[in-house]
Amino acid sequence: MTEPEQDRLTPRQRAVLECALELLVAGGERALTTAGVARAASCSKESLYKWFGDRDGLMAAMIAYQASKVRGFADDGAPMDRERFCAHLMGFAQDLLEVLGGDQSLALNRLAIGQASREQSRLGQLLVAQGRGRIDQSARALLEAGRKRGFIRYTDADEAYRTLYGLIVRDLHVRMLLGEEGARRTEKFAALAERGVEQFFALYGARQKERAETA
Repeated sequence: MTEPEQDRLTPRQRAVLECALELLVAGGERALTTAGVARAASCSKESLYKWFGDRDGLMAAMIAYQASKVRGFADDGAPMDRERFCAHLMGFAQDLLEVLGGDQSLALNRLAIGQASREQSRLGQLLVAQGRGRIDQSARALLEAGRKRGFIRYTDADEAYRTLYGLIVRDLHVRMLLGEEGARRTEKFAALAERGVEQFFALYGARQKERAETA
């Protein structure tokens, strides 16, 4: 998980965000009012405003909270072998699929798509900044840690990350958003994550000689 977001939230605040997400899943946009969230979470509207600000602030917090469920990475310079690096990539890949395929994230994305034509809607921007942006930043830090240690090689960090993301997610997110039967079979996520990471290493993995030269 991304450490900053989880550390900033108290258990009570996380419970309120979970409640808000469940309201969105069950009732859509109309159910997601400050009064409705306060009532369902057994807290005051004053507490909601204090913690998250206005409705956009609540939505941003919900999105960031969802993004924090994908394991993050911060390079502290600690020793890491290739096996451990692979484990980090696998954890990221599986978390990403599970979060994207969850009812809560699908509800957020469907709502953003439905509001895309509205001039005043900021949900799409919030999803990019508070959701995808946070996940991307952490994953790029992981790839850079692997490059520095000689496990992978690339010249364009953005291209390497987009390739990793594409190999993991493929068209699965679109199929899940469209409600395709069988697309959300979570028992397959581990296998899909493993295949994506293996294919990424086939493209970007450093050979033994190259790793020796980096070391």
